[in-house]
Amino acid sequence: MKKAIKCGKLFDSTTGKVLENMLVLIDGKDIVEVAPFPKDLPDGCELIDLSDSFVLPGLIDAHVHLTSTGTNADLTSSTHSLIGDMALRAVTNAKLDLLAGFTTVRDCGGSGFANISARKAINSGAYVGSRIFASGGAISSTGGHGDLQLNPYMSSSLNDPCVDSPYEARRAARYQIKHGADFIKCCATGGVMSEGTTLGAQQLTEDELKAIVEVANHYGVHTAAHAHGTEGIKAAARAGITSIEHGMILDDEAIEIFLEKGTYQVPTIIAAERIIVCGPEMGLAQWMIDKAKRAFECHEWGIREGLRLGVKHAFGTDSGTPSNFHGCQGYEFELMTRFGFTPAQALIAATKTNAELLRCDKIGEIAPGKFADVVAFKGNPLEDITVMKNCSFVMKEGVVYKA
Repeated sequence: MKKAIKCGKLFDSTTGKVLENMLVLIDGKDIVEVAPFPKDLPDGCELIDLSDSFVLPGLIDAHVHLTSTGTNADLTSSTHSLIGDMALRAVTNAKLDLLAGFTTVRDCGGSGFANISARKAINSGAYVGSRIFASGGAISSTGGHGDLQLNPYMSSSLNDPCVDSPYEARRAARYQIKHGADFIKCCATGGVMSEGTTLGAQQLTEDELKAIVEVANHYGVHTAAHAHGTEGIKAAARAGITSIEHGMILDDEAIEIFLEKGTYQVPTIIAAERIIVCGPEMGLAQWMIDKAKRAFECHEWGIREGLRLGVKHAFGTDSGTPSNFHGCQGYEFELMTRFGFTPAQALIAATKTNAELLRCDKIGEIAPGKFADVVAFKGNPLEDITVMKNCSFVMKEGVVYKA
């Protein structure tokens, strides 16, 4: 059925400007025309009136974990949850993300390929949720961030094989692609939530990272590297990794490499902030809170310097980490503006830039030929970015899920 959306204010994600009194014409899943209102409508066309709203392309969250909920239950899920539990949790969280305005999400690692099962279920039409780009699991080194850290007498088939050479890294990358990964995720350094790993320590060698990139390039997929520590960030960027996730401890040389290589940074400011603010009440281990504080203290300088020099920043939230709940990730927009982004820059990061990162030319923009992914908010986020926490309208591929 043909639809038309009357937009009071329409955000242009290519320029950061706002167009007023526009009409978006939709035929099936696609946008066919964007024109000033009033305009004659095709016969039988349904009119959706968003003249009192701020309309944007469907938002994209480039870093989520759909099998995690943000609660303490996640800390034991790897030993108590079945694959079916995780897959059902993933589709539930994907629906929460969709209703918050995120018509597309990139899942950066889950156990047992449950995120890929969720993607298939949503694509089949059996479940409602965000469009999913999934990595499968995350490639880690022995004892590194992503290793389950079980004692030497225990093992788990949920733990992706750890790698300790370029040969093993190639094999692991091929294994992820074999089972349906849209991109390859790896862990280049230690992490906040992994016990026994030093936050800044590099955990994959540059040769191992290059081997992962080599395989990804063979298959035409992009790569993402979890990286907090400076040397690991630089090794990953030099190796050709597409996006650095978090990137909290940067220096001038790291930013220079980003600019030289065209590396994207996905800051996920909300992840550490929620651990610091909510961790004590949640009962999180003090070592985890302390690591989050150390990383957070370094993060703002790198973001502001990168913005000044032109680093490509994408929008991602790490949703599913402690107190970082699916469907509530609009708070990241507010944090981004605190760290130096203009509201328009933050909105572009979550639309046009993320579409480019995902190499998907059907999303990230309201224009002819794009998917009819349209969201709306009451109030103007360019004047008050906090309105991004309350999405009032969601359309994905021409179907209205929230109005």
